[in-house]
Amino acid sequence: MTDSSPRRTTPDAPRPRYALLGAGSRAQMYIGALAGLHAGRGELVAWSDTNDGRLDYAERTMTGAGHPAPARFAPDALAEAIAEHRVERVIVTSPDHTHAAHIVTALEAGADVIVEKPLTIDEAGVAAIADAVERTGRQVIVTFNYRYSPRNKALKQLITSGEIGTVTSVHFEWVLDTAHGADYFRRWHRQKANSGGLLIHKSSHHFDLAGWWIDDVPRRVYASGGLRFYGADNARARGLGERPERGSTDSPLRDAFSLDLRADDKMRELYLENEHLDGYLRDRDVFDEGITIEDNLALIVDYCGGPTMTYSLNAHAPWEGYTVAVNGTEGRAELTVVERGAVLLDEDGRAVTDPSARPDGVVDDESRPMSETLVVQRHFEAAREVPIDEPEGSHGGGDAPLLRDLFDGPGEDPLGLVSTWEDGVRAVSVGIAGNASLASGGPVVIGELAFGAAARCVAPGARGARETHGAREAHRA
Repeated sequence: MTDSSPRRTTPDAPRPRYALLGAGSRAQMYIGALAGLHAGRGELVAWSDTNDGRLDYAERTMTGAGHPAPARFAPDALAEAIAEHRVERVIVTSPDHTHAAHIVTALEAGADVIVEKPLTIDEAGVAAIADAVERTGRQVIVTFNYRYSPRNKALKQLITSGEIGTVTSVHFEWVLDTAHGADYFRRWHRQKANSGGLLIHKSSHHFDLAGWWIDDVPRRVYASGGLRFYGADNARARGLGERPERGSTDSPLRDAFSLDLRADDKMRELYLENEHLDGYLRDRDVFDEGITIEDNLALIVDYCGGPTMTYSLNAHAPWEGYTVAVNGTEGRAELTVVERGAVLLDEDGRAVTDPSARPDGVVDDESRPMSETLVVQRHFEAAREVPIDEPEGSHGGGDAPLLRDLFDGPGEDPLGLVSTWEDGVRAVSVGIAGNASLASGGPVVIGELAFGAAARCVAPGARGARETHGAREAHRA
């Protein structure tokens, strides 16, 4: 396999040439990195978006930092742009349903790919990517930033140490609050054809963490859930009455579920001022007609090595965070994280949409303060709290070290933080199987879906020892 993966380089080494697809909110992290701290490790030479206004916004970031504006190209002209601008790596931050096509095109044109989670949203996408990787020998990295968060690394280290013995089961609950959770029902994510639903777009993060924590591969999934809070039918059932079409209008019906894009400079410049170019409305009402994704989900996931995970996701909770309990043959570990204790308004009457991305903007709740606690208790022993390194920055302190590994290249990686495209397959395989289970009403065996070798069962413990080492060596080559 040809290796052109990111690696630690000397300051005078040639800078890899990057292209970017999709210049929305999530892309800003990568644009900012290549315009700022990691500018010496990569050059953004070309980019594309379906909306030129968003590229104008991104261009101001680059030129404001003293860099030339990247060349623009049409989304369907990626292959030509890779050739013309000698692009070595493509960053994909476009909507989820476009990932597979962009990844395949980039690989076939001779570039490696860095893709925001999820890898793709369906079986066909997985099959196409797997075929392209095998044919081209190029590399795909899925950016699972939550692996890098100190609290999640601490749980990984604890399990790996063997202190709780062999893992027998996992309980994993994630709650999204009525600011962040509601936001998925305002934008393009609200259509399952675009995002695969929250089981794909959001939960692939969580399924990656679970598989990484216990070093195992998912085998079978049974899912239950539905749209039970958001959407027009639920609003009518609760007697909410007439609803506004969107948040950024002057409607007197605006309430706590309305997002006013005018109140946030970034949102206003990225979306409100550019909606005339493509008609995309970023602030649709969450109780609108036509929402096709679920807001309450529960899964049972069996793993190849024997453990079972119970998982739940709620998108309309009053607080945001997650709890994980890992049971083993010698004890139990419990991780509790509060990312926002309540949706409280700041002095301007606003609440940040995503508390994990903007912890600095969260109004803390004294009764349920932002916190993270890891407790371990062995059989016949008292419980003890495990120290967690202080997080710095967004997404639990995960974004900065992820960007360092992407652009500078990873150093020693004993925990297997660097994810492969196979990890991306395993993460979305749970969600894709979960969606199939929702549709059929029965359990779905992942091995019977078109995921190829990446999702096949392996001997317990063999996956991490083999693949973590392989990924690390490939990055060092």
